[in-house]
Amino acid sequence: MVEALRNPRLHGFGTTIFAEMSALAAKTGAVNLGQGFPDTDGPASVAEIAAHCVLEGPNQYPPLPGQPDLRAAVAEHQLRFRNLSWNPDTEVLITAGATEAIAASMFALCDHGDEVVVFEPTYDSYMASIAMAGATAKPVLLAAPDHGLDVEAFHAAITDKTRLILLNTPHNPTGKVFTSDELAVIAAAAVEHDLIVIADEVYEHMVFEGEHIPIARYDGMRDRTISIGSAGKSFSFTGWKVGWLTAAPELRGAVMTAKQFLTFVNAGPLQPAVAAGLRLPDSYFTGMRNDLLAKRNRLQSGLDAAGFDTLTCEGTYFLTVDIRSWAEAHGLPTTSIEFCLALPERAGVVAVPSEVFYQTKEAGRHLARFAFCKQDAVLDDAIARLSSA
Repeated sequence: MVEALRNPRLHGFGTTIFAEMSALAAKTGAVNLGQGFPDTDGPASVAEIAAHCVLEGPNQYPPLPGQPDLRAAVAEHQLRFRNLSWNPDTEVLITAGATEAIAASMFALCDHGDEVVVFEPTYDSYMASIAMAGATAKPVLLAAPDHGLDVEAFHAAITDKTRLILLNTPHNPTGKVFTSDELAVIAAAAVEHDLIVIADEVYEHMVFEGEHIPIARYDGMRDRTISIGSAGKSFSFTGWKVGWLTAAPELRGAVMTAKQFLTFVNAGPLQPAVAAGLRLPDSYFTGMRNDLLAKRNRLQSGLDAAGFDTLTCEGTYFLTVDIRSWAEAHGLPTTSIEFCLALPERAGVVAVPSEVFYQTKEAGRHLARFAFCKQDAVLDDAIARLSSA
């Protein structure tokens, strides 16, 4: 009955896999390396500002685009780290996390019959946002194990119905960082076909190999790119749901029109704290990156020793593994959903089945994703459990 009442555009979109696997971890007492959130909070100095603002204000509606000081801090951050200059009054918008920024962009810019080129595997909210906007996703496969851009397939995905390209770099769930050559191909196609690029860059400070290059820096791209960032990712305050986007005035205005009918505004007392976070010294961002690199190496070494085949992780805080050899050795299914459902009972560890991120299901059927943004003791516990399963 409920399924019959659901908007047809949402058919196939149930509870997110992250909620399902976290519930399974709680039920079984398993170590949760599934859902991608840190198990420690971010900088105390930032949290203290938020606490002060909750007690002393501001606690009423902030301006629709976001508090002026936070918009200024976003612009400063983009200039400082990305060499991109944005006007905080006309080209910066504060959102309820990156998820709202993506959804509002879709609602603002897509219509029935439009197509959106995405790179699969894709974060789950992408497909839902595209569907709710009435558009159609055109996936381009980043094939394991190297997840390189198939230039021919990318060009073939662009048609006269294409409206947007949705780019995520560093890329969740693969950990891929798009190269300068790959970004040049995407940028050239966007200019040639007069397309808009939505660049989800929430893991911008978590790059271990290569370099994060904003596509907005390429010729002809500044005024056709919506770049998205996240305080949850950059400062380990995922529950705050504060994100932002930078875009040319016409694009920002279109997205803001959609946003005002979603959340209108959000997180008034948290916005001054996020502004302070964006102004933290370089040592904070370098330290976070180095800490996560050590955790990546810790988990990768442990999974390799336990018998998993790990794939390269150049960025983010996710590590993908080919499950087949470990699953066969331990009598578990070699398809990712069945494997991840069985793993908590067998080994006391939760992972996320990568299959759910693919439209080309076969491409992700043997892959699973582990999150390593956890305390070292938690990672060691998970490694020990998998090693002795």
